[in-house]
Amino acid sequence: MDATTGLFYVFALVLLFAAFKVITARNPVHAALFLVLAFFQAAAIWILLKAEFLAITLVLVYVGAVMVLFLFVVMMLDINLDSVRKNFWRHFPLAGGIGALIALQMSYVLIGGFREPPNITSVTVNAGSASVTANAPAIGEQLSNTKELGKILYSEYIYPLEIAAVILLVAIIAAIALTLRERKDSKYSNPSEQVRVKSKDRVRIIKMDPVLSTPEQPMLAAPATPPVAAALADKKP
Repeated sequence: MDATTGLFYVFALVLLFAAFKVITARNPVHAALFLVLAFFQAAAIWILLKAEFLAITLVLVYVGAVMVLFLFVVMMLDINLDSVRKNFWRHFPLAGGIGALIALQMSYVLIGGFREPPNITSVTVNAGSASVTANAPAIGEQLSNTKELGKILYSEYIYPLEIAAVILLVAIIAAIALTLRERKDSKYSNPSEQVRVKSKDRVRIIKMDPVLSTPEQPMLAAPATPPVAAALADKKP
């Protein structure tokens, strides 16, 4: 067993452990963090398979955007965990059967992938009127799948890429608009009013004298004698 195979089994074991903790963790934040660990292990396996474009995409999109957003939502919402766990074991047989079916399908695909590929030692490339024979591994080492995907993505699929970018931009603007709508528990400012405001509406200049005289305080009158005390004073000899 070489080093690549050993690393594959290590990453696969950590991936299975993280996936198991995702569905068994009681705290949703811990489950999201274990899912991030599972994504990183899957990206490492793709790098071992020389699919660095998929690995980078997985880390940037899912770990860098989706999971961060999920963590923000989980920490901002007051989730009642008791209601989430209610009737969990009632649906466990159905979920277990679906999970076993998915595991069997993945096992069938993986077992087929472990079969030895055909041994191709040379390939003939026609370059105009001449033909060149070269070794297949040497040609594969000179190619970069990221570069080839970039060429195809920005040449043949440029219009679908631009349409997807516009859809994502509209989704971002809609999310911001829904978040900043006028609510009682959030501060809201109307952008149109901010644009139409003038300088005189922002600052008001008041002229004041540099020295102000202290106003005279009125003399305090003597406290009046209560009527009961006055009557007692009259009765004394």
